[in-house]
Amino acid sequence: MSHKNLSERARQLRNLLNTYSYEYHVLDSPSVDDAIYDSLLAELKVLEAQHPKLITPDSPTQRISAEPLDAFVKVPHIYRMLSLNDVFSEQEVFDWVARISKLQSSVQDSQFWGDIKMDGLACSLVYENGVLTTAVTRGDGYVGEDITHNARTISSIPLSLRSSSETEMLIPQRTEVRGEIVMYKDDFALLNKELQATGEKVYANPRNLAAGTMRQLDPRIVAKRKLYFRAYDLLSENKQLLASHQQVYRVLRELGFLVNSEAQLLQSISDVLAFAHEWKDKRHNLPFNTDGLVIKINDRLIYDALGVVGKNPRGAIAFKYPAETATTQLRDIYISIGRTGAATPVAVLDPVVVAGSTVQMATLHNQDEIQRKDIRIGDTVIIRKAGDIIPEVIQPLVELRTGAERQFTMPKECPDCLSPLHKQDDEAVWRCLNNACPARMWRHIQHYASKAALDIDGLGEKNVQALLDAKLIADTADLYTIPIDAVRVLDRFADVSAQNLVTAIQHKKNPPLAKFLFALGIRHVGAQTAIGIANTFASIDAIKSATVEQLREVEGVGEVVAESIVSWFADMDNRQLLSKFEKNGVIPQTVTTVKSGPLSGKKFAITGSLSAMSREHAADAIRARGGVFQSSVGKETTYLVAAGSVGASKLTKAEKFGTKIIDETTFMAMITS
Repeated sequence: MSHKNLSERARQLRNLLNTYSYEYHVLDSPSVDDAIYDSLLAELKVLEAQHPKLITPDSPTQRISAEPLDAFVKVPHIYRMLSLNDVFSEQEVFDWVARISKLQSSVQDSQFWGDIKMDGLACSLVYENGVLTTAVTRGDGYVGEDITHNARTISSIPLSLRSSSETEMLIPQRTEVRGEIVMYKDDFALLNKELQATGEKVYANPRNLAAGTMRQLDPRIVAKRKLYFRAYDLLSENKQLLASHQQVYRVLRELGFLVNSEAQLLQSISDVLAFAHEWKDKRHNLPFNTDGLVIKINDRLIYDALGVVGKNPRGAIAFKYPAETATTQLRDIYISIGRTGAATPVAVLDPVVVAGSTVQMATLHNQDEIQRKDIRIGDTVIIRKAGDIIPEVIQPLVELRTGAERQFTMPKECPDCLSPLHKQDDEAVWRCLNNACPARMWRHIQHYASKAALDIDGLGEKNVQALLDAKLIADTADLYTIPIDAVRVLDRFADVSAQNLVTAIQHKKNPPLAKFLFALGIRHVGAQTAIGIANTFASIDAIKSATVEQLREVEGVGEVVAESIVSWFADMDNRQLLSKFEKNGVIPQTVTTVKSGPLSGKKFAITGSLSAMSREHAADAIRARGGVFQSSVGKETTYLVAAGSVGASKLTKAEKFGTKIIDETTFMAMITS
């Protein structure tokens, strides 16, 4: 057979196999038996093995990579992956519609698009010229991890987009498809049973198993587990091609994606509420776990015009059903010490399944809450998952008391270091004030290494504990002097893992100032507050010397936060820790303020969501050109950048102060010229 004929045969086999896969996974209506699919796939494998030049990226034979990855690569999202604002009642749905109607009067006449909210791993798929090139997790919304090698093994993810009269205009462009990677409940139960039989770790719920599977470096492991990708959004360079969310779903199916057949067009708020009521009980019959619905404005022009507030699009909400509850026995209460010294009572429970996972412990918050609810050791209690995530004890069933129940008394000493516990008059929380407390230090080091802080790969809670137990570290600064030979001999490590950990730590010797400040674990200083302080003071030495009055000039920093920062840097133990960091070569990056540039003398505030970059990146671009970024509009604000819908308060202030309002296009021209 000539090369031309071989090439045509390979093309025909690929197309036919992709069609059969579409029929099976999307239409749920296979036209041939599995044996026929397998036979044709075997022929294609032989053909490609004999003639490797015939292999294409979208060939069904290329779903599984031959070699595992060494690590996951970070990938920035071109379009930010947002989260949804939660509502829990019908009244909150009415409030949402009323709120966005003030911004866009056309909302009053709009239809809605309702879908089931899937409990899985959010993922973005990028297609170039119709061929899958990249799959990225949501991450923090701005940056995710490249999981392309694993995504390709999921049969319901097309390696190439299907062409039809409705999709032919999309395929030549960059097309981004977003959806959820889920594991069905039956497959989860079966796989967990297999893992248990072999003595391996079992997972708490299908979402955790799906997420853990997609973080496997070896795609052959992923391929053995049944995962599904269900699409819910489509982003295209040509927005005019996708006028509504209803049309998006139709086009997604045409392109070859599995979408929820339960999604439907809703004509009014009454229809939205009826849809929510219908699925309250029916949701348990779905193959995947869900905790609610997604409701969107169907018209995408109106949806986009409403813009974004924080991390949430204004034009969509997540309608959450009440958390599942259960009863169980409260056997004991122990004290957990957090990184700031907070002593939190934790209930030890008889294991019980709530909202799809087994619960054995639940927070009791503080002693005042225990007394208010009259919770006693030995009680039969009602528990629930707040937001279907955090277990909490709601109340005891006093009718079932036997008289053997015991009142809980807050201990006077820290259970880990035996230091006295203290409570301020204006707080409900008791605290261990010993900076060297083992429990505090364990949690503090975990916080220091967490993704939101320095993001040190391989430094999870078990490895932190192993390093502490071996007395290789006593604080966070010690991380940078860990001898690799001492790590190698620990039970949890080998040569490669020890080298990887030490290397990962050494790579964090020059962290961004804001990340380092947050990582220090100063009470009341969150990630956003740290950014504001870092941008204002520029260096760790300047922050160390700042007064309460100076700190209060930073937006978002009040009296309590400012005093907490000053107290932390005044503490001798903390000063010695900073000196130790410096001695070990840890030098946080100084924030550079450009005093001259094309934007010198100009001050910018931003409202809405920029399509080209995150607000943080825009702020950096302004500062790099000599301008000043402001989080709110003031008397001296030169420009208010309105990306999408302008926030009402910022618009009012802009009009009051005579601030010029510019759109994103004008702003981009200013920072790129």
